[in-house]
Amino acid sequence: MPLEPKRADFGRIRSALTFYRVCSIITGTFLLLLCAEMLLKYTPIGVEIELGGPHGFLALVPDGTVTAVNLSTIILIVHGWFYVVYLFSCFQLWSRMRWGFTRFIVLALGGVIPLLSYFLEGRIAREVTAYLARREAQPVDPSASTQPPVEASHH
Repeated sequence: MPLEPKRADFGRIRSALTFYRVCSIITGTFLLLLCAEMLLKYTPIGVEIELGGPHGFLALVPDGTVTAVNLSTIILIVHGWFYVVYLFSCFQLWSRMRWGFTRFIVLALGGVIPLLSYFLEGRIAREVTAYLARREAQPVDPSASTQPPVEASHH
């Protein structure tokens, strides 16, 4: 019999799901920005994104000539650090749902494969929500209780 989440953890699972969904969208967005930035920088276009420089508020400048805030580098750093937060959200949801390790790997890949986090976010949210609703509709099994049975007192 596979391990299933305990009913007492359903509230924590819902919180973990919300946290995962927010992290998934933010990580996916920064991953797309990072992909766009890499296409701009590492293809024959060869430009970086400069913020607040002599070319205006936001400008594309030749690679290596940024004199103000290098927005390309900021996108890279933010995605990297937020990916760590995303992994934490994946771990939190994964461990509370008691899924197999393969599921954790798939969730983790959502932060490095463009667009995957968006697809996973919707699918995982539907799956977890349906699972919790199905479990909550089932009658509570008193033998599954972790509390010892209450003995009747004999007076």
